[in-house]
Amino acid sequence: MIFGVHQFLWHPYTVYRAWKSLYGRPNWREFICIIIHDWGYWNSPNMDGPEGRRHPETGARIARWLLGQEYGDLVLYHSRHYARQLGIPPSKLCWADKLSVIYEPKWFYLLRAKLSGEIHEYRINGKHEFGLDRSHSEWFDWLQGELVKLAEAKRGDAIPYQFERG
Repeated sequence: MIFGVHQFLWHPYTVYRAWKSLYGRPNWREFICIIIHDWGYWNSPNMDGPEGRRHPETGARIARWLLGQEYGDLVLYHSRHYARQLGIPPSKLCWADKLSVIYEPKWFYLLRAKLSGEIHEYRINGKHEFGLDRSHSEWFDWLQGELVKLAEAKRGDAIPYQFERG
């Protein structure tokens, strides 16, 4: 969280930008949720393993305590894995979280991913979709394209928007 992809200052900024592009400016409660949604990664030994998959619980607990059930659910279900387990559609925060990658300068994302070691976990977990033989830069371009397609498909038709990379 200090050096990684989910860096506690930068990642909420990119999620905020994505939220704003998808849904308009978040209210103050949604803004708090954007800030705390990944706090469960603190001290987690992995991102996608058993501990990492439970990361939404921490932010959801804080959001429920501060803001109520609705906002706890917004945080908890930003995880597609969590939502799938319970048979619930992912929350709006999920799609802003996924789309946030378009606001990432490639060099900065890859630097953070390398510093934290996350790049290896992400690449190994995605080896069937992309492979391991190409560069991290090519992988990032592929990942960015896949996440944009996913966010565009899931955002719904309520807010027409052309995503601008920035």
